[in-house]
Amino acid sequence: MFGLAEAEVATLVRAVAGDSLDREQIRDRFARATWTGIAEPGDRTAGLVTQVLGAADAMEGVVARWPAQQWAGAVFAAGLDGIPETEFQQAMERWQPRLQSAVALQALRQAVRFGSRLLVPDAEGWPSGVDDLGLHAPIGLWMRGVDTALPALARSVALVGARSATTYGEHVVMEISAGLVDRGYAIVSGAAYGIDGMAHRAALASRGTTVAFLAGGVDRFYPRGHDTLLTRIVAEGAIISELPCGQPPTKWRFLQRNRLIAAASQATVVVEAGWRSGSLNTAGHAAEIGRPIGAIPGPVTSAASAGCHRLIRDYDATLVTSPDEVAQLLRDFGDTPDAAVRLGAPEQTAGRPPSADETRLLDALSFRSPREVPDIAARSGLSIAAVQSLLGSLEIEERVAERERGWVKLGQRDSKRAARRS
Repeated sequence: MFGLAEAEVATLVRAVAGDSLDREQIRDRFARATWTGIAEPGDRTAGLVTQVLGAADAMEGVVARWPAQQWAGAVFAAGLDGIPETEFQQAMERWQPRLQSAVALQALRQAVRFGSRLLVPDAEGWPSGVDDLGLHAPIGLWMRGVDTALPALARSVALVGARSATTYGEHVVMEISAGLVDRGYAIVSGAAYGIDGMAHRAALASRGTTVAFLAGGVDRFYPRGHDTLLTRIVAEGAIISELPCGQPPTKWRFLQRNRLIAAASQATVVVEAGWRSGSLNTAGHAAEIGRPIGAIPGPVTSAASAGCHRLIRDYDATLVTSPDEVAQLLRDFGDTPDAAVRLGAPEQTAGRPPSADETRLLDALSFRSPREVPDIAARSGLSIAAVQSLLGSLEIEERVAERERGWVKLGQRDSKRAARRS
């Protein structure tokens, strides 16, 4: 199966996806598990080929190294036209560095070890809300937790906000989370410090269901300071990720994780957020797919609430102050709001902000350990050619530097020293 011993593949897949699978289902599940490791979250082309051709047949194309013309022909034969061949060429250059059977099998073994489950579209437990993401929907999802947590997503609210939350913000989210649980809603968030963590804790304290979406593998609890909280969520709720076991969280993956939080729940409420908070990214995803957005107002003098006020003023978010008002938001919501636009990227650094591909490349670099181009390509999910091009432009901007054994990322101090030397 895909050039691997079928018996081993079948044993591992049945352990994470169900004992009653037939051969074609095993082939599909293994292909989806492998796709989660070779395509970065939200990869449009991966979504396209897996939805049009099927995950297994599309994986066969990757293994067989189909040229771009063959990909375009297969997609056309399946009824879809107008996709440029260059899109498939670039995609193959992204996927090939990660296509390693040993890595795919190890991720499955790790999933079995941690009791993870593989969720796939149209199967029991799949959170159907994520299908609204279209070609950017996940190919598969990894889950740890109790089975009853998955159906609860059909009646859930995402509560998100700042990591550096104030006492006011933590008090408000605690009241709203507990109040929504009392009204029969599950709580969805991202397990981060601050607002996210308090939303989960309040839901658990009220004996409700809470689901945390992670930006890395479900075997890697992040942040580490929330080990105890995430362990409890696994015992009483669920943690979900579209990345296989062993994968670390990166800045790009956090941004892509936010789209799952927005899509899996019926509404997103931003409790406390700065002007460029990542929570605005979550709200932007919610608006794009037609989910209602609520925002909690704060003191006009508080920078921690500036993002919430921005949502209310500029993006037609509904001002909410209580669990009743959040529930009313869900009842009243009908048509997609006019503000269905993506909000600004969070936490911009000084100077020109990095592009999406630059962010992925920088995430793949280390400040101390030099890395060679093929390694950077595999870690970032970019093609080798794209990595080489981006490294050249980032080197000119003094964000990266080439050492004897590879490339490293430069911090602000390094850049200042380089500027003084020049």
